[in-house]
Amino acid sequence: MVSARYSIGIDLGTTHCVLSYVDLTQSEREKVLQKVFPISQLTAPGTLDDVTVLGSFLYLPHDSEFAANDLTLPWNEKNQRVTGEFARSRGIQTPIRLVSSAKSWLCHSGVDCRQAFLPLDAPSEVSPVSPLEATTAYLSYLREAWNHKNPDNPIEKQEVIITIPASFDPAARDLTVVAAKDAGLSQAILLEEPQAALYSWIQASEGQWRKQVCVGEVILVVDMGGGTTDLSLIAVTEQDGDLVLNRVAVGDHILLGGDNMDLALAYVLKAKLAAEGKSLENWQIQGLTHACRVAKEQLLSDAELNTIPIVVPSRTSKLIGGSLRTELTREEVINVLVNGFFPQVEVTDKPQQRPRAALTKISLPYAQDPAVTRHLAAFLTRQIQATAELSGFNLPEGARFLHPTAVLFNGGVFQSELLAQRVETVINQWLASDNAPPVRILQGIDLELAVGRGAAYYGYVRQGHGVRIRGGLASAYYVGIEGAMPAVPGMEPPLEALCVAPFGMEEGTEARLPDQEFGLVVGESVRFRFFGSSVRREDQVGTLLETWADAELVELEAIEATLPADEYQPGDIVPVRLHAAVTEVGTLRLEAVPRQGQSRWQVELNVREREK
Repeated sequence: MVSARYSIGIDLGTTHCVLSYVDLTQSEREKVLQKVFPISQLTAPGTLDDVTVLGSFLYLPHDSEFAANDLTLPWNEKNQRVTGEFARSRGIQTPIRLVSSAKSWLCHSGVDCRQAFLPLDAPSEVSPVSPLEATTAYLSYLREAWNHKNPDNPIEKQEVIITIPASFDPAARDLTVVAAKDAGLSQAILLEEPQAALYSWIQASEGQWRKQVCVGEVILVVDMGGGTTDLSLIAVTEQDGDLVLNRVAVGDHILLGGDNMDLALAYVLKAKLAAEGKSLENWQIQGLTHACRVAKEQLLSDAELNTIPIVVPSRTSKLIGGSLRTELTREEVINVLVNGFFPQVEVTDKPQQRPRAALTKISLPYAQDPAVTRHLAAFLTRQIQATAELSGFNLPEGARFLHPTAVLFNGGVFQSELLAQRVETVINQWLASDNAPPVRILQGIDLELAVGRGAAYYGYVRQGHGVRIRGGLASAYYVGIEGAMPAVPGMEPPLEALCVAPFGMEEGTEARLPDQEFGLVVGESVRFRFFGSSVRREDQVGTLLETWADAELVELEAIEATLPADEYQPGDIVPVRLHAAVTEVGTLRLEAVPRQGQSRWQVELNVREREK
């Protein structure tokens, strides 16, 4: 965007959002000046303060809950919702009116994120919102807060980068783009959070990052925020004498983060209250979970603090007199979080799976195994070949996993040195068992603000300044091609997988598949089956797989659609050739072009269609 004065980075987090910016008019020879935007928000009824982060919480108040001007904002005198810090604190008292974790819902294939169902289990008097609407609300709030203070440089005319988990599936990426457009940020592009954190580290080093890493090194980014754990591997290579950073692997979408920890602590306190003969309802556990979040942060940040009193609200009108009281101790926090979420395991250990109940309540698809270290072991083991095709990256004979040489921690969880030290200890134990040297910990980023800062700096890099991390698609993508066979009882037609976008395909590029024709059914309901793979790196556009191992390809949610027949008859099978493109925001589009005629059919892997 030529006319943009600022590059604006938005960390759209599960528990908080950050807005940072870089002035694009500064000279490349100058030190890159960057600022974090103070976000005006309610912190109490009628009280407006500038806060560094905007809590990713939406509170839906009762009509008579607040006085006329209690929720007034400088840009919205008739504001009816609470967003940010006050929403979070108010929600601890009345959790049935609090919308949280909207970002995590975006990647839940089992629900329609355009339908209004949040807060879960809210009474009928509460008008629910959809995860998409909540996400839009946060982005709209940031846009209005920025524009109020910068009327001469509205955000709609700036370079805007919104961060997402590297493991977000195509549907979640698309929903984020839709939310941005609905919020008036149609020009926004997406950036993976671990890359943003690394960009922040590069900027913070003031050009010294080249002295901290060298060719042949592998940087492991461990990003653990409120809702997800993101794992990425960055290889340091060389081109024309300059160091180049290549993103070579991304982990699965692991719904495991600070939210899980808060819930675990809540159940510890629930058991403590049960031992005293006091029981809790589900809505009280929600309030207890939010209270544990606050207490956990205080206990982990202050080594002198040993206990935090916890108040569980009740439905009685006498809030204090009718509330239950307990306390959370530092010992309980350490035992549950360090030993429960970061146990010392072997690198050969895998995440544990348990049989699921046939019927469950609709909820977020949390990881079954809370042990982050087991997920990390599985990731490094699965990605052992991630650098095999790069020059200068040779694992010793007998290596059982890919050996990182440096680790960059990011996310609010690792503001606790206890948790970061445990991860470092476990990784070094694995390396020692493979006779490899220990990792170095890369320092210098603000764990809470790094993603927002890095996103803004990335916008500056896009102008042709600094070093750019090479990434592209984190997985190879395939479309299912059904074979023809006579009807046989109990047997389905064979299915092949056609690679339409290889690993690393860059944003904004296109790929025409080989001149092979396929039959496309038009004018009636059909089902497209898509697959993804984070380990098959050798496949190119047009590679057709007849068979594959279970761990190689993961089937994504199918897309149900009825393609318009246009000049054809419903049910016709039209000979077509395929054309694939990765958009600027990193979503995949597949186009079918007929042998003759003017019709064109587009199928977007990022669109999650649901049966009506």
